[in-house]
Amino acid sequence: MKKHNPALLIIDMFTRFDFPEAKDVEPGAMRAARQIARLVRHFRTRGLPVIYANDNFANWQMDFKELVQVCLATEGASSTIAKVLRPQAGDYFILKPKHSAFLATPLAVLLAKLGVSELVVTGMTAESCVAATCFDSNAREYDTVVVREAVAGIADRKASALRLLQNSKAAEVIQLSSYLRR
Repeated sequence: MKKHNPALLIIDMFTRFDFPEAKDVEPGAMRAARQIARLVRHFRTRGLPVIYANDNFANWQMDFKELVQVCLATEGASSTIAKVLRPQAGDYFILKPKHSAFLATPLAVLLAKLGVSELVVTGMTAESCVAATCFDSNAREYDTVVVREAVAGIADRKASALRLLQNSKAAEVIQLSSYLRR
């Protein structure tokens, strides 16, 4: 029997919201950030890994801490979310060049070193980076969980992506309250 060792993965929540459909994603991202914060507290309290995976705004000279500072200094949803989800000592972070948090990143090595068997995937967007990461996670045989309230996306696309993940068995899509009761 596989030992239950979860890690929380937070995808692309540090953003300037300067992409074409940002206005459609912002409200859901704000709601998701508050729910992700609940999961972060749950994981930190139990001494479980919290991992941030974020793109670098195509600035290959910026590291993760600088990225967080840029978001904190950007008015609106960007700084609000950055304050809610600000990393703490002991958290992990990776920068990703493309959609999946696994593609061309050290995520698989980090998860192996941490002994992770279950990946709880949160962030944005459900229809892009979250879905790509879930498919890659499943292909690597992690138990993959998506917490419905802790992902953001464009409404109809988010719903379709979550159905696809659930129906394809790439991830178990569950409510936050169900996950916290585990």
